[in-house]
Amino acid sequence: MTIRIAIWSGPRNLSTAMMYSFAARGDARVVDEPFYAAYLDQTGADHPMRHDILGSQSTDPSVVAKMLISPVSETVFYQKHMTHHMLPDWDEAWMNEVQHVFLIRHPARVVASYARKREAPVLTDLGFVQQARIFDQVGGGVVVDSSDVRADPARMLQRLCDQIGIPWTDHMLHWPAGGHPADGVWAAHWYNAVHGSNGFDAAEGPLPTLDGEYAALADAAMPFYEKLAARKIT
Repeated sequence: MTIRIAIWSGPRNLSTAMMYSFAARGDARVVDEPFYAAYLDQTGADHPMRHDILGSQSTDPSVVAKMLISPVSETVFYQKHMTHHMLPDWDEAWMNEVQHVFLIRHPARVVASYARKREAPVLTDLGFVQQARIFDQVGGGVVVDSSDVRADPARMLQRLCDQIGIPWTDHMLHWPAGGHPADGVWAAHWYNAVHGSNGFDAAEGPLPTLDGEYAALADAAMPFYEKLAARKIT
């Protein structure tokens, strides 16, 4: 029996490190943002490496969804999803066959990090609204704050494993530097920092100070973050 775990995150969160953590278990298959090409194709969004992404994955969301619930040999199937990639008019029946985990991060940290990689983000780029929608759509799930993971990876990963019904292993605390074969083609643009790591970064410091439009953007995201943060595991 395979336990399928859909991890719903916005960009500039801990989602890639978490994918590497699960891959290091030894019993898990991982997939990296499988709906990305379909999202770009149907929205026309202009993202870095758009052409390469469209050529690397299926652009048919029904094909992707079928893959996510098809038989695999591993006992854990970790599915890393960006919340804004899941468009609301797509068939979401596949979601009934997976467990859902919501990885959250304070909006100020997300905005500050995202702005260093891509200028002028808007609220829909950051996934907070979509994360709250999916949370309601699937009837909730396990909520994990990335800051808590970085503060105490062993304890929080044990708590997460308990919640989703898989055994904890300390193999999840370390992985080989340099990336993973499952990385999406976009890793060349977004993953340079995590490719240099072989474990979780240290606890985060004070919240960054934002000004002007960036501060307003973080403020707009706060109600959606706070909704899920009230339900996070500790």
